[in-house]
Amino acid sequence: MPTSSNQLIERLPRAARSRLIALCEPHPLVLSEVLCEAKTSTRYVYFPTEGFISLVSVIDGNQGIEVGMVGQEGMLGAHLALGVASQPLHALVQGAGSALRINARAFRAELSQSPALQSAVFRYLHVLMAQLAVSTACVRFHSVQPRLARWLLMSQDRAASDGFRVTHEFLAYMLGVRRVGITSAASALRRDGLISYHRGDVTVLDRKGLEAAACTCYAADCRSYAAVMG
Repeated sequence: MPTSSNQLIERLPRAARSRLIALCEPHPLVLSEVLCEAKTSTRYVYFPTEGFISLVSVIDGNQGIEVGMVGQEGMLGAHLALGVASQPLHALVQGAGSALRINARAFRAELSQSPALQSAVFRYLHVLMAQLAVSTACVRFHSVQPRLARWLLMSQDRAASDGFRVTHEFLAYMLGVRRVGITSAASALRRDGLISYHRGDVTVLDRKGLEAAACTCYAADCRSYAAVMG
């Protein structure tokens, strides 16, 4: 039977947790793998145990912009709890790792007979909606450098490591800005001694300094999760 280091699963009572895990299978999260296309029927639900997933909004066929992130704290596929079969956002692996995966039909069946799982998923949906709302406002009102600092903090939290790999091109895609803007913002953070960056390898050198440099949206995300999930 697979084991879990996913925080949402770990918060379930023992019986509900064991039942859900028994229905899951280990699944590798491969960097840049598309787990679900927007507006397509959801085949699987993913509970990341390592690595993390970007939720990207795509409009009119444009490249898109990241509006959410899922790691060990949550799940991909929570919309199924609302009786909605299709994923509203494009989901791709941003940080390689692993997940527990369950067939959508089996997940819905387990959800229907597990009040504890229902409660956990509904609470997480609230957290996810808050994150999406904050991200939307962040794009409109905050400049690239504090947004980049927030993104790096969110990635560090989910990578469970000071170092991870990401290119300027990918950062520009995630934040919806030109690559030159990412280069300028990353250079400023590096000059301030907050990060090191070399050929796609990012290391957070000063966590507290990076938190101070980030926009208020990072702290808002943390407060929302703590208030709802405990």
